[in-house]
Amino acid sequence: MPGAPRIILAATLGFISAISLCAQEKSTSQKSVEARLTAQEKPQSPAPLTEVIDTLFATHGFEQAAISPDGEKVAWVETLVGKDGAPNGRTSIFISGRVQPAAPKRISAAPDASARSEGDLAWSPDSKQIAFLSDAAKSGQLQLYVIALAGGPAKKITAVKGFLNTPRFSPDGKTIAILFTENATRAAGPLVAETHETGEIKDSFYEQRLALVDLATRKLRQLSPADTYIYEYDWSPDSRKFVVSSALGNGDNNWWIAELSTLEVASGLMKSIHKPAYQIANPVWSPDGQRIAFIHGLMSDEGLTGGDISVVSATGGDAQNVTPDMKASASWIRWTPESKIIFGEYISGDSGVAVVDPATHKIDQLWRGPERIYTGGTGATLSLAEDARTSAVIRSSLSHPPEVWSGPIGDWKQLTQRNKSIKPAWGEAKSLEWTSDGRQVQGWLTYPRNFDPSKKYPLVVRVHGGPSWAVLSEWPSSHDFALALAGAGYFVLQPNPRGSFGGGESFTRANIRDFGYGDFRDILAGLDAATRAAPIDENRLGLTGWSYGGFMTMWGVTQTKRFKAAVAGAGIANWQSYYGENQIDQWMIPFFGKSVYDDPDVYAKSAPINFIKKAKTPTLVLVGDSDGECPTPQSYEFWHALKTVGTETQLVVYEHEGHSFAKPAHQRDVIERALGWFDAHLK
Repeated sequence: MPGAPRIILAATLGFISAISLCAQEKSTSQKSVEARLTAQEKPQSPAPLTEVIDTLFATHGFEQAAISPDGEKVAWVETLVGKDGAPNGRTSIFISGRVQPAAPKRISAAPDASARSEGDLAWSPDSKQIAFLSDAAKSGQLQLYVIALAGGPAKKITAVKGFLNTPRFSPDGKTIAILFTENATRAAGPLVAETHETGEIKDSFYEQRLALVDLATRKLRQLSPADTYIYEYDWSPDSRKFVVSSALGNGDNNWWIAELSTLEVASGLMKSIHKPAYQIANPVWSPDGQRIAFIHGLMSDEGLTGGDISVVSATGGDAQNVTPDMKASASWIRWTPESKIIFGEYISGDSGVAVVDPATHKIDQLWRGPERIYTGGTGATLSLAEDARTSAVIRSSLSHPPEVWSGPIGDWKQLTQRNKSIKPAWGEAKSLEWTSDGRQVQGWLTYPRNFDPSKKYPLVVRVHGGPSWAVLSEWPSSHDFALALAGAGYFVLQPNPRGSFGGGESFTRANIRDFGYGDFRDILAGLDAATRAAPIDENRLGLTGWSYGGFMTMWGVTQTKRFKAAVAGAGIANWQSYYGENQIDQWMIPFFGKSVYDDPDVYAKSAPINFIKKAKTPTLVLVGDSDGECPTPQSYEFWHALKTVGTETQLVVYEHEGHSFAKPAHQRDVIERALGWFDAHLK
């Protein structure tokens, strides 16, 4: 089920302890469990955990980095931290020279330099202006602004009501395209909290359309059809057309069936040029305007991109896979001036940059490293200047917090020093490889802080979301409780089993119609590899995860007794009931082959609820009350079943949180609550 590693976690206020929801007659064991958990209603953090949490929350985040087309300057977007040491939801834009870095200069639409939500920036083709979004005019309502680097205040370009994102200048510099959801009641995407509906329930669509803003007149014109949701787009080199990925109807649900189309600027005429077998992302025009490249593969979420690279004629026809045997997953692409395709990739737990010649399919590796590189914004790997060699990038790893870097690919120089005082509050992270069913599998094993090789330690396996995603060596965000466990005395194993990115499309597709079987064998084989590699106590093993990782946690405790404690976040207990409850059922067809109504057996065989009598592992269940991806009833159903069969459990439902938790206090609570649960059972 869709869900990224970065999109997790929980709440201290407004939660419902589901144990108190059902004050029925309880067994003696259940009563003792509840008595022991009373103190966890408001967990008290031990000193090591407090330090870990403080480290996570004190880290300055970067949402975007963008180099100017001439390669001379770099602009970036930083998240701001409030007085309580937690991110406050505000962001600011800064700019610096690349060759001769100076003190960063802030760019803002706020005349008083007060904190605002500002970001989603785009450079003009001549490198003299920056377009960006800001809520300086009205808190919570973003508008488009343009500022000249030569001086003067930012100019407000739009006055709309709704949700704006992804502005881009036309190649001729006369127009800005932007994605616009008019009168939207919330941010786009299924990860945010859903709006609770009452009365007669009807399909209600807020279409994200492609709009154009003429810079001379400041007039906004919605270009794409009113019944079509636009996900991604790219300008043609002559500024006369777009290539878009789009679908009719509900935008949250239909990304999995999006098609590739061209859209004419003058007439608004839209023409489908390719209907893919799987998901598509990142469409880009070739320099001569004759071809379009895109990423094609089995993907779990919009924005979590991975797959092969395909090329199709701009007039339509069959697409050609130009990376058919690649043992990696392309995550972002762009054409070079020489008509080759440069791309970012996930490759066996690492990040990489490579270039492929569409004519010969020859791939040349430009850089690879045990870290994550990205530019934020649209999820790109690199921000490239016009020469396609000079770049800006955000770099981080499990040992180094994020900073902005720039320069030739692989020869970057550090531009920012925002996190120079931040050090890891956990132990060393090592890449671990093992064999499972004849496949090579990789994962990351993070050691406990202050590791003593003469001692044995407990271990928690944390399964990532997706399933089409990958764990990299990346500095954790404030919602990541897995690394908090390593800071509090645990080994943490984060595997990339079949279904993950990083091993090629055949590896990513290897769990189709097989959830919980081959992928879980990969995880158990990784657990065996970890216990051979490090002093891990086999009698103190835990299992956790969010989204797909939450499902795998629910599944795991019904398949083995190796784990002595588990924490299941936003999981799925029953695929058959889930099909009719979630708001994004289109994602299930590529993974299961058919709908639940056409093939109920394939859903039933992977449902943890059908094996519930085997579940003996104490399990904490966490979920948001407004989760549209993995709805609350799935967690309630699993908790209810565990309770009924006499297995130790607790359910916590967090008020007005979606699949991605937004409130820092909630994120902190999940870290504390998860550690409290594991400490109670593994220490």
